[in-house]
Amino acid sequence: MPSSLILWTEWIAILSAVATGLGAIPVHFVKSDSNKVKALSGSIAAGMMIAASVFSLVQEGIALKIKFAFAPYSVIVGLMLGALFFWFTDKSFSKTEPHLGELGKGLTKKGLLIFLAMFIHSIPEGMAIGVGFATGNFNFGLIMAIAIAVHNIPEGIAISLPLHSEGVSLKKCAVISILSSAPQPIMAVPSLLLAWIFEPLLPFGLGFAGGAMIYITMVELIPDALKEGGKTLTAWGVMIGLSGMLLITNLLGLIDH
Repeated sequence: MPSSLILWTEWIAILSAVATGLGAIPVHFVKSDSNKVKALSGSIAAGMMIAASVFSLVQEGIALKIKFAFAPYSVIVGLMLGALFFWFTDKSFSKTEPHLGELGKGLTKKGLLIFLAMFIHSIPEGMAIGVGFATGNFNFGLIMAIAIAVHNIPEGIAISLPLHSEGVSLKKCAVISILSSAPQPIMAVPSLLLAWIFEPLLPFGLGFAGGAMIYITMVELIPDALKEGGKTLTAWGVMIGLSGMLLITNLLGLIDH
């Protein structure tokens, strides 16, 4: 395998991860000093996470049944185990707030859980970039990476909105967003080199990430939004976030990929 292909894969995966930090930019224009703004921010993030889970992760995992007949079942198992994992994670954080040093200042349990969900979500995305380049079609791998990079921007928004509403600075929101995508450059090259091993694991990984994100949405974002903004505001926020993310993924062709 050409070393230039390995270098291209790594650099493109790094740029894809950095794109997540761009999601903090539009958050600068959102005021975060009212409960209603916090509720709207959290519910929009919830809608985006639901859409990313169902219309990107789960759909892509099921679409792999063309290559692997067991793909839909792996996605289902992954969904349940992802939710189960974060149920245990949520319980472990219920007794104490996380302490993550300087970077973690102001990061609440909800913020940490969102970060972990997005971090796990990035693992199969990094694998997808590597497998895309491993097909031998450079343009295909590049299109896959660009699609994931653009897709990362609204994910950065989904991370930054609730964090900024809780007082986390925009700079820190951007850094946390980028770190949530760190698995992409970490997993891309190994997946490129070992595509025949990693590709069968993609359906499970996609399902696991989707289950984690849906669980966090249901136990943290939506309940908090209902408490601070009421049913109507929460419902519209979820619809705005879901529709926006679905529009982006549809335009990128991720659903049909």
